[in-house]
Amino acid sequence: MKSYSISLLSLLSFIILLLSCSKEIPKSQATVYFNGNIITMESEKPSYVEALVVRDGKIEFAGNSEEAMKTAGLGHKMINLKGKTMLPGFIDGHAHFANFAAQAIGAQILPPPDAGAKDIPTLLAILNEWNTEENRALTGWIFGSGFDDSVLLEKRFPTKEDLDKVSTVHPIMIVHISGHFASLNSKGLELLGITKDTKNPDGGIIRRMPNSQEPNGVLEELAAIPFYAKALTPASEEALLKFMDAGQEMALSYGYTTAQEGRAMEQHDLLATFAEKGFWKIDVVSYIDYAFQESMNSKWNKKDYENHYRIGGMKLTLDGSPQGRTAWRTKPYLLAPHNAVPNYLGYPAIPKDEDVLAIYENAFKNNWQILTHANGDAAMDQMIRTMTKAAEKYGNNNRRNVLIHGQYVRDDQLDSFKELNVIASLFPLHTFYWGDWHQEIIGGELGQKISPTRTALNKDLKISIHTDAPVALPNLMRVVWTAVERTSRTGKIIGESERLTPYEALKAITIWSAYQHFEEDSKGSLTAGKLADLVILNENPLTVEPSKIKDIIVLETIKEGKSIYKRQ
Repeated sequence: MKSYSISLLSLLSFIILLLSCSKEIPKSQATVYFNGNIITMESEKPSYVEALVVRDGKIEFAGNSEEAMKTAGLGHKMINLKGKTMLPGFIDGHAHFANFAAQAIGAQILPPPDAGAKDIPTLLAILNEWNTEENRALTGWIFGSGFDDSVLLEKRFPTKEDLDKVSTVHPIMIVHISGHFASLNSKGLELLGITKDTKNPDGGIIRRMPNSQEPNGVLEELAAIPFYAKALTPASEEALLKFMDAGQEMALSYGYTTAQEGRAMEQHDLLATFAEKGFWKIDVVSYIDYAFQESMNSKWNKKDYENHYRIGGMKLTLDGSPQGRTAWRTKPYLLAPHNAVPNYLGYPAIPKDEDVLAIYENAFKNNWQILTHANGDAAMDQMIRTMTKAAEKYGNNNRRNVLIHGQYVRDDQLDSFKELNVIASLFPLHTFYWGDWHQEIIGGELGQKISPTRTALNKDLKISIHTDAPVALPNLMRVVWTAVERTSRTGKIIGESERLTPYEALKAITIWSAYQHFEEDSKGSLTAGKLADLVILNENPLTVEPSKIKDIIVLETIKEGKSIYKRQ
């Protein structure tokens, strides 16, 4: 017993001696990025550093090369950026991440320059080419997203008569670029049970054949959206994996390190299931549609990510889309949709203020951040009227509620949003995709003032900008370009006075968007202590000609220090 005690004491003494002789506990290997345009995004004006040190998934140092070498210590890894540009990883102010997959894997029916659907015959040809047994097996449907009636040569929606030319045997659903409409063939309508006797739902319209109650295949708003899952839900585990992989890879290719699911319905269960499996490489934050509020009680509703997933809050939709002319306005559209009533104003998604107020009060009472989709000024009037009452009742400190889109927002409404501490996530992508269309359907000064980013900043509102993908491709460099140039498809400048500088536009997809998501302490700038969420670009958006920003590509996406995408 005595000899055992002596040997134990000797062993402890030896360990203590070793620890006392060691100057420091060995650190894990650091990575040093150098020789590039490393933009921190943490100051009012562009700030560059010579080197960035990353260790254990976080930024350890950003500054001059000499100090970087000291911080990195022995055995560090050096990565030469070779003059390329490094930024914080991108955070889209609003998108629908769960639907990236359908855009990535379905028929590519976007108009130029994103794809080739310039007219209805070309669109049908794309669907015909995609119509293979292998592709149909994905969901049981022929599907695609992104067609745009405002750009199609015919300036109309494809109808069931058009789509029946592709197939009358297999169901077809194509989703409008706005995400607020769908066109179906006869077989698709049959499978959904939509007939001449089917009534329009609240907040939606089933378009009819001329002089008939027969559906023509075009569904608007809540006549369409609840049915998307029928055509876009994978039919097997193999198909589901293929979907999710394609959607995530698309996000990575555009530099996303945090993605938003901006209107989660059944999608929440899907995203959570994949999180449980450890599938996500980037952070995914969901906002639950108000009709699915039971999901707000799940374990995922929290500030911290678990396996790269969490619920951030709730989503409320008050009207439709300007490009589809379903945004709810106080003044009539200059060019109304086919068969619209005289002095057509669009229409609300939830007609009664008391119903909207009840949704806001529930969110405020539970301290849930709420994102509100509103495009028309009548919808924003409703938002302001009802949210003001909820704020007066429950208080309004640091809620960071968000206006999504706000295309036709008035100056006085921006003042009201400032009073309500609402963040404006605006959508300057419209200036390119639908700037010319806005001139036709709205015209005048308002048509020039869509997504008034400069006015919002001048009023000291906090803003972000977004893609609303899959409304368009989730190409955040194109978003930055549109915010800077505000140039339409035909080359017209849409609201020159509303332009952002390139640096402001980058802040709107990095640090400002991080703030919107309550994540500014861990993301959005290259600052010591924050996550090493990084993106490497082939050009510097701050120094290239503004017209070339849209052509900048992502070379590498890095999440918490790990490279998760490299362009071949």
